[in-house]
Amino acid sequence: MSNRTIHIGIDAHAIGARQGGNETYIKNLILALSEIDTVNRYTVYLTDAQTAGQWREEFIPRHPNFQIRRLPPPTPLVRVPLALAFDLRIHPVDVLHVQYTAPPFCPVPVLATIHDLAFEHLPETFTRRGSMQLKLTVRRTARKATRIATVSEYSRRDLIETYGLAPEKVALTYNGIESRFSSKPESENEAIEIRQKFGIGGDFLLAVGSLQPRKNLIRLIRAYSQLREDNPDFRHQLVIVGRKLWLADEIFSEVRSHKWAGDVVLTGYVEDQDLPALYRTAAAFVYPSIFEGFGLPPLEAMACGTPVITGITSSLPEVCGDAALLIDPLDESDLRQAIIRIISDHSLREGLKQRGIIQAAKFSWRETAIETLRLYRECFESRQ
Repeated sequence: MSNRTIHIGIDAHAIGARQGGNETYIKNLILALSEIDTVNRYTVYLTDAQTAGQWREEFIPRHPNFQIRRLPPPTPLVRVPLALAFDLRIHPVDVLHVQYTAPPFCPVPVLATIHDLAFEHLPETFTRRGSMQLKLTVRRTARKATRIATVSEYSRRDLIETYGLAPEKVALTYNGIESRFSSKPESENEAIEIRQKFGIGGDFLLAVGSLQPRKNLIRLIRAYSQLREDNPDFRHQLVIVGRKLWLADEIFSEVRSHKWAGDVVLTGYVEDQDLPALYRTAAAFVYPSIFEGFGLPPLEAMACGTPVITGITSSLPEVCGDAALLIDPLDESDLRQAIIRIISDHSLREGLKQRGIIQAAKFSWRETAIETLRLYRECFESRQ
């Protein structure tokens, strides 16, 4: 095996774009790589001017083997096949790491992280244009990439079966959990302060995820409304955290159609520093997503000591283990009953809390970085 220094390019345009899991993944991977690898060279491609400036000022001086290159921020149809491909020819690297989509004519070996194939199996939860674009570009990337990384065994099998890929081409690199997600409050008044900041009146259920159909928030809102209707003593609010994405208007319409609309708090995008406190203060975390390649929010909630309800579909049972109350996300009755159980049963809550903290501790960004670095080396050596 060659020990030659590798120059690795990482497409990190998701940083600063408020892209949820994609942003969390690539940001934490880069931070973890910077801690374990002082030998290889890295070029990180960003598009947001403010983000690029912050990284140059705060990150680069501490990690001299990294550099930042800012690419123009137009749509992926311009940035990936034109701007990124052009830059790679002017400023060559040895290996390129992308999420989902690589330039169609890439001059170097590619490691592609493909988190899930929701657009293949649930195209109705995307815009028509978005679904068609992903099917075209991700299929092509999966075929041409030297190696593919994915974030659960479920997604690994799905990629192999859906795209007919060789099993040895697709590697499992689980996501990690950031240390800021812990069960220890930042201050004595944390719960009071976080409720005041987001206009939350008292006890609440929490949901975190971008406002798009796959997150199944309409069923959650209906289940919550029926729960309030059937149980007059149940007065928990429902707090939904996430930025508005495609087909989100139906979610707002659904909230307005119920008499309990005043007890549903839609916060929009929440800054990183506020999320742990919201998790810790919530009575329970509810994540009825229909399809996930990994599902970071349930593990983040577990790390914060919050009992979790989530779906029995896709990768979620694999990631959550026995530390969550698993439900059929398409069954509103199942969802209602799970909420009642978790709120009314103290021993169930405590058991889920303890198991959740243990489960979340199994996932480390350092381990993600170690495995990813091995894949960079394999991509590089494929051309030797």
